[in-house]
Amino acid sequence: MTANHFYNLVYIWISFGILLFPVLLKIPAPYGRHTRKGWGPVIPNRAGWIIMELPALIIFLVFSLTGEHQLSGIIWIFIILWVFHYTNRSIVYPLRTKTRNKPMPVVIILFALIFNMMNGFINGYYFSSVHPVYDTSWLTDPRFIAGCVLFLSGIYINIKSDEILLSLRKNSVNGYTIPVGGLFHYISCPNFLGEIIEWAGFALMCWSPAALAFALWTLINLVPRALDHHKWYKEKFEDYPRNRKAIIPFIL
Repeated sequence: MTANHFYNLVYIWISFGILLFPVLLKIPAPYGRHTRKGWGPVIPNRAGWIIMELPALIIFLVFSLTGEHQLSGIIWIFIILWVFHYTNRSIVYPLRTKTRNKPMPVVIILFALIFNMMNGFINGYYFSSVHPVYDTSWLTDPRFIAGCVLFLSGIYINIKSDEILLSLRKNSVNGYTIPVGGLFHYISCPNFLGEIIEWAGFALMCWSPAALAFALWTLINLVPRALDHHKWYKEKFEDYPRNRKAIIPFIL
């Protein structure tokens, strides 16, 4: 694949996400607390989560480690950060969830597989076969430094918020209660906000159209999901804090 063909593919992928965004705003994805009938065959959500997330790790590694170019030390930093996130997201997190017998529609898993396979491919291929040279001066570039700060802040927010949610299960009624602590004081879905910040930082530190595409797709997927969660919380709990927003403190 030539560089021009690759960039065209990335821009088409971004455009598709932008077109999909209004659809996601109107139709809640039917899994987790939004599960409902009429979406075809289902499997247990823990297995579904692993199946749909693991390809982002595997495909990224396959393409990043088997490309035409020799990988620089800077690119190894990017690879390590990606592997850290997706090892937690595709293996550690689903194995720690305390949900049982919750279904996930197979169609949702298929859509997520396309998303994760595409993002794993374009980012892995970019690093191994397309990227410009990252020399050691990139370590002191403001984009790299700011991106690192954002990525680490985002992953901290994401993991900390997941810990709060996981700890609620043992004391909850019907599997759900009002989360408190951390950024839950301000928003309903700080775990989603953390992931958006994380991949925005990754895009900045890589200065890559492939990473930008992933950051945009993360926002396109998670903002509608956060709005749906926020609405669900307010409908389910009469005492839900009125000052909380969905995903951006004081704003949205």
